[in-house]
Amino acid sequence: MKSICVYCGSSDKVAKAYLEAARQVGTEIAKRGLQLIYGAGGTGLMGALADAVLAGGGDVLGITPKAFNTPQLAHPGLTQVEVFDDMHQRKSRMAELADAFVALPGGFGTLEELFEILTWAQIGLHAKPVGLLNTNGYFDRLLDFLDHVRAEGFIYAEHRQLYSHADTPAALLDALAAYQPPQGLERWVQRTE
Repeated sequence: MKSICVYCGSSDKVAKAYLEAARQVGTEIAKRGLQLIYGAGGTGLMGALADAVLAGGGDVLGITPKAFNTPQLAHPGLTQVEVFDDMHQRKSRMAELADAFVALPGGFGTLEELFEILTWAQIGLHAKPVGLLNTNGYFDRLLDFLDHVRAEGFIYAEHRQLYSHADTPAALLDALAAYQPPQGLERWVQRTE
């Protein structure tokens, strides 16, 4: 694992604990010599994350659509920035370059990106690890809901192994580094069982 894509919130109006968790993730990424790939934002958790990676001497690649490449939204001091016409190109590029994916607390965009990358794993478009940092139990209800989705038969048992979750950045990154894709994913597409 050489690079990690992080999805997270851009709102500044969140509890300090979430901003601190983003900083801790950034510090851990830099400490491990990983490249951060993210949406190039300078606000909220996005900004705190990037600032911490940069402060730790790490490399940050921001990938953004033109609409978000503004002084109000874009981080001004990244190692590298790539600008695309739209969100679809942006997300595809992030997925192409990253070796792993992490969701920190966030809103619609974070959840959409998380579920898209999980869906891509489910249908065999990638075999990279995905993780959720469960700061202050932020994802507890979502994790319970995913158990409900499994219990109701909308995903298979092996799909539960497509993601990890942890309360601390170090534990989550360790889980991602140890990830092995689950066996039997092809049966979802081939409908062999």
